[in-house]
Amino acid sequence: AMQSAVFLAVRHGGRMERGGRRRSEPEGADKGRMKRTIIKDWKTRLSYFLQNSSSSNRRKSKKAGKHRNYFRPSPEEAQLWSEAFDELLANKYGLAAFRAFLKSEFCEENIEFWLACEDFKKTKSPQKLTSKAKKIYNDFIEKEAPKEINIDFQTKNMIAQNIQEATHTCFSAAQRRVYSLMENNSYPRFLESEFYQELCKKTPISRATQGT
Repeated sequence: AMQSAVFLAVRHGGRMERGGRRRSEPEGADKGRMKRTIIKDWKTRLSYFLQNSSSSNRRKSKKAGKHRNYFRPSPEEAQLWSEAFDELLANKYGLAAFRAFLKSEFCEENIEFWLACEDFKKTKSPQKLTSKAKKIYNDFIEKEAPKEINIDFQTKNMIAQNIQEATHTCFSAAQRRVYSLMENNSYPRFLESEFYQELCKKTPISRATQGT
């Protein structure tokens, strides 16, 4: 309940208690302010995820394309993300924007788990595979895990057994489940969000948030 109250405060620019004033204000101005607040919150989260993804993934190529991730995509590029969920996930900026959106919906553990699984599948050393499997289990799978994902008891049990002798397919079933959960629920909502709609427009977001 507390989380949804916080989310409502974010959605309404923290003006929940001043609802009475709205009657005297033109509705358009009120909506405009709300939209600017939402977009500003998005930009803050987005820059956090962009910086984090660039520092972890691009250590080796410090000079090569260090700032590429920060470029706002063209409206044409952003529109491609609506064609397939994979198009969105494959784009650095798109992934960061989707993570920012999930954070606003309080379900960012889904994309974090999916990313952890992607990283896990690329792990070559058997020792690292086992230690990463245990970390993913502790973070996302076990009961009361800090970022517990919503998967069935049977799948959780199977993972608990499989991580004893970890292989690259330990989390495959759970990853598929979480992927389809995101694709069917969060992804369509992301495409309808103010932020995504702004990215598909010709005018840059920064103009919409200047002076706020």
